[in-house]
Amino acid sequence: MKKEIITRLRPTILLFVLLNGFFITGRTWLAKWGADQTVLIAGNLILFLVTVVSYFVFTRSLRSENPQSFVRAMYLNVMIKLFVCVIAAFVYIRLAGKDLSKPALFICMGLYVVYTVLEITTLTKQLKSIRKNA
Repeated sequence: MKKEIITRLRPTILLFVLLNGFFITGRTWLAKWGADQTVLIAGNLILFLVTVVSYFVFTRSLRSENPQSFVRAMYLNVMIKLFVCVIAAFVYIRLAGKDLSKPALFICMGLYVVYTVLEITTLTKQLKSIRKNA
């Protein structure tokens, strides 16, 4: 079971590690664009954690006999991701004040899309394999 979970999450883990590696090593390049390294690393971490939690909720709903559970899980995950990301953005905007890094916020919004596409791709593959075996 644990090996299956790690296998399914491998692309997400790889993306997280590669992005953090880039954010750490590309500090001067990011500074040229005005993107704050700390904001990018924190945003990447938040998105990774929300994606992993979302994956577990979806996986549990796929195993349910109730067909509506998948739809409920999908809406729940969209709401959770949206609210967590919005709250994190508002907290950052409030704390940063005039030192706000708009490029970092826009990059984090792009990362939200990347993580969401990766999650949907992974879950679609899992759903297809479950339906084949059923």
